[in-house]
Amino acid sequence: MDLFMYSLVLCIVICIILICYINIFNRFQSCIIRINEAEANIDSTLRKRFDLLNKSIGIIKANTDIDKDILEIIVKLRSRKLTNFELDRQLYEAINEFNKYKEEYPELKNSESFLKIDIGLNETETDIYAYRKYYNDIITDYNKLVRAFPSNIVSKICKFKERTYFDGKNMNDEIYNDFKL
Repeated sequence: MDLFMYSLVLCIVICIILICYINIFNRFQSCIIRINEAEANIDSTLRKRFDLLNKSIGIIKANTDIDKDILEIIVKLRSRKLTNFELDRQLYEAINEFNKYKEEYPELKNSESFLKIDIGLNETETDIYAYRKYYNDIITDYNKLVRAFPSNIVSKICKFKERTYFDGKNMNDEIYNDFKL
């Protein structure tokens, strides 16, 4: 009878550990799915922003007498493969250049196409801000799971690693002044 009781207790303990493992693993999977969703939203918004800036090149040339290359950053980005972090920074520079043209050439404000692009860029700025915040919130939840006990055991077994926030900063390194605009 004692052997049966020990076997039963051992079986119950193993089942409880297995249920806890499955629960924690599913929480990781839920976070990973949400991270992928946020990355897809950021990617599509960055593509929309790139396309708007790309369209603006022809409109700026058509409405001004500029002979030099316009938005050279966009032209260079056409053939490069970048992460979303890098693309966001490059597009930020292109938007600054776009705004410079908007201020220097008031005749652009008379172009309906140019105004639509300007409105679209403002909308993408709002969207990308919301998606970044959502992404970073999910990354915080995920990284808590990776670090906290007992979920850190599951993360080691499944080789889940901490992820960086949208701005690409590593919060665990010794570099404190890595904030860039």
